[in-house]
Amino acid sequence: MTFFPDILRLPDSVSVRVEDETHLLQPNSDTLWGGSGVDVETRVTGDALHIALAASAPIRSLTLRWRGSFPAGTRFLGDAWERGYGDLEWRGLVAERVLPWYFLATSGASSAGYGVETGANSLCHWRVNDSGVTLHLHVGCGDIGVQLGGRRLEVATVRQLKSEKSAFATARTFCRLLCPAPLLPSHPIYGGNDWYYAYGNNSRASILRDSALIRELSPAGDNQPFMVIDDGWQGCRMPENGGPWDVSSALFGDMSEVASQMKGLGVRPGLWFRPLMTMANVPSSWRFGRRNGQPHNGGMTLDPSVPEALEFVAADMHRFREWGFQLVKHDFSMMDVFGKWGFEMEGNPTGGNGWHFADRTRTTAEIIKHFFQTLRDAAGKDVLLIGCNTIGHLGAGIFEIQRTGDDTSGHEWERTRKMGVNTLAFRMPQHDTFFAVDADCVGLTPQVPWELNRQWLDVLARSGTPLFVSADPKALGSEQKRVLREAFALAAQPQPTAEPLDWLDTTCPVHWKMGEETHTYTWSQ
Repeated sequence: MTFFPDILRLPDSVSVRVEDETHLLQPNSDTLWGGSGVDVETRVTGDALHIALAASAPIRSLTLRWRGSFPAGTRFLGDAWERGYGDLEWRGLVAERVLPWYFLATSGASSAGYGVETGANSLCHWRVNDSGVTLHLHVGCGDIGVQLGGRRLEVATVRQLKSEKSAFATARTFCRLLCPAPLLPSHPIYGGNDWYYAYGNNSRASILRDSALIRELSPAGDNQPFMVIDDGWQGCRMPENGGPWDVSSALFGDMSEVASQMKGLGVRPGLWFRPLMTMANVPSSWRFGRRNGQPHNGGMTLDPSVPEALEFVAADMHRFREWGFQLVKHDFSMMDVFGKWGFEMEGNPTGGNGWHFADRTRTTAEIIKHFFQTLRDAAGKDVLLIGCNTIGHLGAGIFEIQRTGDDTSGHEWERTRKMGVNTLAFRMPQHDTFFAVDADCVGLTPQVPWELNRQWLDVLARSGTPLFVSADPKALGSEQKRVLREAFALAAQPQPTAEPLDWLDTTCPVHWKMGEETHTYTWSQ
């Protein structure tokens, strides 16, 4: 086997950032490091390295370093902070490259994975250079140090895997190792979502029309399709696409009636919402404070560390369940927490503005996980959750489905090619190992060439991942309906997980293995 570094051992150095100062800790024993009022434990147990922290000072981050090198010609693939933005790819050694959560390495004959288990209490990223591997663990509360008091924090559990299997097979096995308890749908997920042709210009009439169409095109059987009402149904959509979520627009009326009518047409009703953004008249103490002297997101964003704010969010989710919705897609949460998209986070996901949550005793990761679990508990066992603009590494085991890439499009094919195909390929190792991977919709509209959209529909239907279609009635002729019926018939049944055969060489794989078959697609116009 090709030699790859071993990190399931004590690190060669441990440093800590106390507010704006970085201190190198000294080893106190075989597993303990200390200094500056900080104690860090790095304990190897079996095939895992456990990292724990106790501190009297406010801590922002830990950094662990292992010396070692990878063989010449090794290529590397990292994950993303939240969604992919068409930027996931295998590359050679790039010392400054940020590799969130985990990374994979391959030399052709051998491959390896290095990462932290899902559900960590820190925001984690890796860097690799010609002399070693570095793990950065962001344990701050927002952009300041966390105040642990006398509490011991289990920061993260590190795993590694070395294999002589292919890079893709290694990635799949490694993702299973990183997520000991995934929460998966009990059946394949498919159906409709109205966003990529309606873009918020929707109504009860349009949704019922879409529901009837999706049911018409779907196969018979117990696995009924979903029809998701996306943004636009809420009663107060401007100036931001937030709540309150207890009132619908006049074009929808009583949402429990809408859900009942959708069920009557033979679809499972789904609903979109933005849980942390509301114009409701709630106490200012429930909202985020100011950043750079300005109210964060217009001052309408709820702080998920405030218990009363979480109760408010939970009440919305309870209401959706009582209305009869069987799937909820929750969106924009990481933008509402961090104030930026994942591709802007780089090596400092919390920013640099000195912001913090109201509760300064918990890490950012702990607060986000508790927020996610609040949604899960309120949804109960009968409502499927799709996380969109959420951190998959913190949502795994809590959400059944994860939107793993930025938006595709019903307006321009190039956006679908860049965002959709890329995230389908490079997040595929997480499918059915973390959650069901949703690479986003087929925006079936007159603006997008059918010969390209047809291929996007086909790869999704055969991939084993969820398939959602935004079908503009103006774009549906007899051929489109026939192909949609075929795609839904495939998507409604379990399919082998698709493998992108050329993912080492391109950001947009064209050769895909589906079971015993290989399919080749043309993604460029």
